[in-house]
Amino acid sequence: MTETPTLYEWAGGLDALRRLTAVFYGHVLKDPLLEPVFRDMDPGHPEHVASWLAEVFGGPETYSHDHGGHRHMVGRHLGRAITEEQRRRWVNLLFDAADEAGLPADPEFRSAFAAYVEWGSRLAVMFSQPGREVTVGEPMPKWGWGNRPPWQPPSD
Repeated sequence: MTETPTLYEWAGGLDALRRLTAVFYGHVLKDPLLEPVFRDMDPGHPEHVASWLAEVFGGPETYSHDHGGHRHMVGRHLGRAITEEQRRRWVNLLFDAADEAGLPADPEFRSAFAAYVEWGSRLAVMFSQPGREVTVGEPMPKWGWGNRPPWQPPSD
């Protein structure tokens, strides 16, 4: 591989992220702590989150084009009063779903994935608290490998 792939490419593209969100939200709807938060979610929500993750991880800008980008995502969390306990459960279920959906398990990918999930879930808690508003111009996050490209076995 001559160029470092995006996290989106390394994950397996949109199909892999769709598998992830389908598995994940299937578990969320059975979880006693999270089900009340997601009980009335739009049936298209898993697909929207897959396109969000795709864009954040370097894929097509479909979420921004079709849904309004980061400002829209932040707005979806306003007033939900997400607790730290709910955030942690959400994170743990997402990590489990990544395994179940067959996302790459290499340390570099999982480290970048975990860093984004931690960062994003903490923003969701922050923006969900009473009195918060969407700031004008919230930029769409773009997540990458950090300091290290993905590990690859030596070529023969």
